[in-house]
Amino acid sequence: MTKNIASAARPAPPIGEFQEVDGRRVFVHRLGSGGPAVVFLPGAGAVGLDYFAVQQGVSQFCTAVVYDRGGSGYSDPVPLPRTAAAVAMELHELLHADLEAPYVLVAHSLGGAYAHRFTQLYPQEVAGLVWLDGFHRDWEDFMPAAASPAAGRQPAPGPEQIRQMRPALHEMFAGLMADYPRHMRQPLIEAHVSDEWLRVGIAERGSLVALADELRAGPDIPDVPVVALTAEGTDPGPQASMPEQTICAIQEGRRRMATAVVSTVSFGEHRVVSDVGHHQLCFTRPDVVVQAIRDVVDRVARA
Repeated sequence: MTKNIASAARPAPPIGEFQEVDGRRVFVHRLGSGGPAVVFLPGAGAVGLDYFAVQQGVSQFCTAVVYDRGGSGYSDPVPLPRTAAAVAMELHELLHADLEAPYVLVAHSLGGAYAHRFTQLYPQEVAGLVWLDGFHRDWEDFMPAAASPAAGRQPAPGPEQIRQMRPALHEMFAGLMADYPRHMRQPLIEAHVSDEWLRVGIAERGSLVALADELRAGPDIPDVPVVALTAEGTDPGPQASMPEQTICAIQEGRRRMATAVVSTVSFGEHRVVSDVGHHQLCFTRPDVVVQAIRDVVDRVARA
């Protein structure tokens, strides 16, 4: 395993290391000890270190793992978009190198698609799930047209649009990471607003329709403890300029999706976080997320 080695295309991560998976370097950072290991699956445009504050809290009671799936963040490039199966198999190999199953998966936004596919391929290796506004394969049935998977068919922003977005995104990430350690904060902000990372997020969001179809071909999540969080505040940035009616419809859709997820298991709980936006959740309310994870871990231990 190699530590903090930058490729020509990617900067060195401020903390963490690389693990080789299928001949490629995948970024991973572990804290804590004991099981079950808690594994974070980032949303589109997010990276493992975005969950650093939550990871620190979770590491106080078990092993906490953040990583960047291939093609995103600090991991080596791969062609995008990818199938959910490809991402799930990559994560499976990463974890099996030195962590004992079963795992608790913490899935944020698009990470829900990859967590669901992981449970379809390796159902006996999932002890519990924490759903953070996670992707649902029937998203199109719940969400307004402006936020449905079909929106992924729209043309991606061009270079000029990205240039115009960058100042607002820089301000947003600076606010979200205000409490990060100094040696991590600025490198992460600059990487987040780089052309490369922005284009990765756009490419991943373009796969929503295909991911939903892939997940519908398999079973529901297994009957394991699940806590689903719905963030009902409004993020800074582009979403804040949406019509209020659209924002309310998106929030209602996320609430209904979370209810649908927990209704399929014997122990499922849905919690609403009213004072924080979808992207802000793990940055500004790590306490709420850590508590949800602790509750799932405790439930797993009792079972």
